[in-house]
Amino acid sequence: MAIKTIIEPFKIKTIEPLRMTTRGQREEILKRAGYNLFNVRAEEVLIDLLTDSGTSAMSAKQWAGLLDGDEAYAGARSFYRFEKVVRDLTGFTHIIPTHQGRAAEKILFTILGGAGKIIPNNTHFDTTRANIEVSGAQAADLPVKEALIPSLVKDFKGNMDITALERLLKQRGREQVPLVMMTVTNNSCAGQPVSMGCIRRVSELCRSYKIPFFIDACRFAENAWFIKMREPGCKGRSVKELAQEMFSYADGCTMSGKKDGLVNIGGFLAMNEDELARKARNILIVTEGFPTYGGLAGRDLEAFAQGLEEVVDEDYLKYRMRSTAYVVEKLDAMGVPVFKPAAGHAVFLDANAFLPHIPPQQFPGHALACALYLEGGIRSCEIGSVMFGRTDTETGEFQPAMLELLRLAIPRRVYTQSHMDYVVECVREVFTKRDAIRGVRIVQEPPLLRHFTATFEPL
Repeated sequence: MAIKTIIEPFKIKTIEPLRMTTRGQREEILKRAGYNLFNVRAEEVLIDLLTDSGTSAMSAKQWAGLLDGDEAYAGARSFYRFEKVVRDLTGFTHIIPTHQGRAAEKILFTILGGAGKIIPNNTHFDTTRANIEVSGAQAADLPVKEALIPSLVKDFKGNMDITALERLLKQRGREQVPLVMMTVTNNSCAGQPVSMGCIRRVSELCRSYKIPFFIDACRFAENAWFIKMREPGCKGRSVKELAQEMFSYADGCTMSGKKDGLVNIGGFLAMNEDELARKARNILIVTEGFPTYGGLAGRDLEAFAQGLEEVVDEDYLKYRMRSTAYVVEKLDAMGVPVFKPAAGHAVFLDANAFLPHIPPQQFPGHALACALYLEGGIRSCEIGSVMFGRTDTETGEFQPAMLELLRLAIPRRVYTQSHMDYVVECVREVFTKRDAIRGVRIVQEPPLLRHFTATFEPL
């Protein structure tokens, strides 16, 4: 009889204690934080599912790399190792390190963005959208219609609407569309993967219009795993081979290594075009550092290179995907409204269906996040109208987000199955008390990325 239990393909050599708190303590903590979980101290959180960005546990080989890092200002050995690994994976000519993904975005859109431009994506995530808008350009989301139905079980709900993209390119042309982006996996649409077929078709369309095609590659390995598992003809191929094919259709990419790089800091911008790379390096020197370190220490580049090699390990990816699917299946069986099918990096709760009595302008996803923290000390992140909703400055009309979700982002190689069982139990308890949960209103907010620093109060 085959063993069905999928275990963590590693053993734990270092531990960090977790602090237990009472509900009364958490009520005071949340009030002091302005009902924004970003303002809660990490030591006051029991299970931290705020983000999977920069929260991974590094391997013994990565820690060894920290000691072996070459800290030379220019031409460090660690950079050349990093460059070799990234070039082997992506195939791109120019590899430009940055301190994290949003720095790569800032450089790219400083060059290619600007007033009158529009940049389409399957769905832009928060910092990508902000960096586009800061440049004066418009960020356009073109998800497939299936992505907006949380209960629908269908492969590759992260795909881009090809018909809508072609229509946009015909209407706006090369002068107004400086590049097309593709986010893999599609975080704003519940972490759903993008098919190889969709990536290929977007690439072909971009090349027919002579428009650069860039991939937001922060979860490239998880996306390649879904392609291997779900796309016809891919099961016999390795995840690394599939990732290499994904990148082969693009002209460049941005990446936050804090996700599938398995590191706590780091990112890169990569491309083939010489002139674009020259401009990018000029900005890099002003804002990040010399081109062979880009705002990172040599030790960070060593750990990053090692992480990119480890992340395509299929035993690791099998465990990673199964951990997330386990939680989704448990909650779904209890009747909790979850986004289906299971994503790779996070569990997404459908806040609209969970709290149907709370309208979007009272932020059901954020209210649910607060309730889950109060119940069990679990920190999570709203992906809804706090993050993406807007009030029209001319009409005063509230424009809600496409989806009202609560994301439980699972750090890589950090929590065990018993931690996930605790999360399931806490969500179930909140679900039984859902009718008593009330919405929130914003007390203070910044002009951009308000979910990070806004303060709230319960209604």
